[in-house]
Amino acid sequence: MRLTLAATVAAAALVSTPAVARPMTATDMHMMRRLGSHSVSPDGRHAIFTLSTTDLAANKRNNFTHILDLKAKGAAPQPLAGLTTGAHDAVFGNDGAVWYLAPVDGQDQLFKMTVGGQPAQLSSFKGDISGFKVSSDGSRVILWADRDLRCTDFTCAGVTASKKTGSGRAYDQLFVRHWDTWAEPGVRSRIFSFPIQGGQVTGPGVPVTGALVGDTPSKPFGGGEEVDISADGRTVYFALREAGRIEAKSTNLDIFSVPADGSAQPTNLTADNDGTDNLPTLSPDGSKLAYFSMARATYEADRQVLQVRDLATGQVRAVTANWDRSVGSIAWSKDGKSIIVDAQDTLETPLFRVDVASGRVTKLTTEGAAHAAVPLADGSVLYAMNSIKAPDDLYRVDAKGKVVRLTDVNRDLLAELDPVSFEKFSFTGANNDKVWGFKLKPAAATAKLPIAFVVHGGPQGSFNNAWSYRWNSRLFSAPGYAVVSVDFHGSTGYGQAFTDAIQNNWGGWPLEDLQKGLAYATANDAFLDADNACALGASYGGYMMNWIAGQWPDRFKCLVQHDGVFDARAMAYETEELWFDEWEHGGKAYFEDPAAFERWNPVNHVAKWKTPMLVITGEKDFRIPYTQGIASFTALQRRDIPSKLLVFPDENHWVLKPNNSIQWYGEVFDWLGTYLRNTN
Repeated sequence: MRLTLAATVAAAALVSTPAVARPMTATDMHMMRRLGSHSVSPDGRHAIFTLSTTDLAANKRNNFTHILDLKAKGAAPQPLAGLTTGAHDAVFGNDGAVWYLAPVDGQDQLFKMTVGGQPAQLSSFKGDISGFKVSSDGSRVILWADRDLRCTDFTCAGVTASKKTGSGRAYDQLFVRHWDTWAEPGVRSRIFSFPIQGGQVTGPGVPVTGALVGDTPSKPFGGGEEVDISADGRTVYFALREAGRIEAKSTNLDIFSVPADGSAQPTNLTADNDGTDNLPTLSPDGSKLAYFSMARATYEADRQVLQVRDLATGQVRAVTANWDRSVGSIAWSKDGKSIIVDAQDTLETPLFRVDVASGRVTKLTTEGAAHAAVPLADGSVLYAMNSIKAPDDLYRVDAKGKVVRLTDVNRDLLAELDPVSFEKFSFTGANNDKVWGFKLKPAAATAKLPIAFVVHGGPQGSFNNAWSYRWNSRLFSAPGYAVVSVDFHGSTGYGQAFTDAIQNNWGGWPLEDLQKGLAYATANDAFLDADNACALGASYGGYMMNWIAGQWPDRFKCLVQHDGVFDARAMAYETEELWFDEWEHGGKAYFEDPAAFERWNPVNHVAKWKTPMLVITGEKDFRIPYTQGIASFTALQRRDIPSKLLVFPDENHWVLKPNNSIQWYGEVFDWLGTYLRNTN
């Protein structure tokens, strides 16, 4: 299938550059409208989604549900009238009505509204709700929420809180804390099922997870994509990692099926696989269940292979077994003959169509990060896409590969900003492998540019040709810098062997790739000022800043280290998801193989540190605890190296609050500006 980009180019031409553009600011980034996940009406006529705006005074974002006519040429998103104040998580039901949650007396309730009609309240729940799904026939709704394991219904009738004499929390197993939250003993995310009768949600709710102990959807990031319900409302499918003494070192999520009325215990459909199984997604006719599987236990970045299970026979086929890419999402075509997925591929994240019968894979899009695919009845696919130059908008690709842009929600603001040029490059890196990177520069540059050398986290990841509201490459270029990034061994989008190559090799091949990649970029681009560079990284990228400080101490004018590992020994005992840290160092705990951790441990090379460093951390970061940042700063101060520490008491591994992010960029740009010469 050939892709036609004429429509995309034509749409881009509508964005005119003013006579005098200006550099982008962190405030600009946060004032951009953000497109939320979209839902399409059964007739394919309308899409609904949120467009959020930032209230800087309140330091938060506000979400407003919009509707777009998909069949009216030139239509623009309009606020969806009639919704209850505070409405969120709005989706179309199979009946064409909009179902959503909205607060009533401080408690979310379920509502239903026909477009152009009046909302009807369907529930009177007690207790917080995390999400919901409604069966296609409208006979049943499932809710998920954090509930005490003793609760036999949604409202926890008959369960009284345990009396304590003090404020302490007592634990006898891990997790003690996860991501940014202390675990509450005896409480899990659980699914409850309710019949819908007479237009109302009825009954106290049945917990369908039965005797299983674990979170569904999974924590910290799981949502409705990990849950599905049959069209007739009789069967629920969900992913869950069973808890117990091994939970903190297990990636073994399994997929379960269970009667929605709770009449039987859940059945484990993937018990034979000890790796991750997730994204259970029913085919349109309900006869098949698609999901992805990782083959290797305790490895969170293994290849995600698309599986299809025949629910009548139990037969399972690994549909993309011969495709060396990881499936990131699953959406069945309306005829059930193909599945639309997204997958990272050489600094891009295209959509692909996977033929269910043959496993044949066809690329549908090319540049940018495409996601949230919704197949339509005419064979086209509605999706969101962003790039390194702009945040998400809605697009549609038809059955012949023609792409049409449907929204341009930040056109006016983007038109004010200095344009940028994006270029990919490749070179021979470590192990004589082909390694990719990119350069992003102000398009109007007329002289050599200082370099912001950004190193991605993960480590199994990539900055990609994608927009980010945290580490935003376009924003990094705004002060007049060339942004250079290298997808070192361990990065995603190049096949599983390349991703696997970083295991037990954190400071080896990746550092060699970074050194060779920066040398290649500067030798082949006259606009890059090779001797005028600072390096920046977060998470694994932050670890690499600490590693560079001791292994490449004369290369950079300055370093910016955010949430990076400083001492591998302390990290091994302080982090929460043990499977990650242990896998990365060969699969054993620190006490079983200390040499594997010490081989690449930055703390062992502090005596060679000399490069000025800005250290940033968040007190709610339980992945790489903030003590690692304090230790790094202490080392810098004791060696009398110019250094600064920025601590956010209300942020986790990421900086999410708008004003905190603006402060973050202000501190980073001040640090870079102190050490980089800018002649533009």
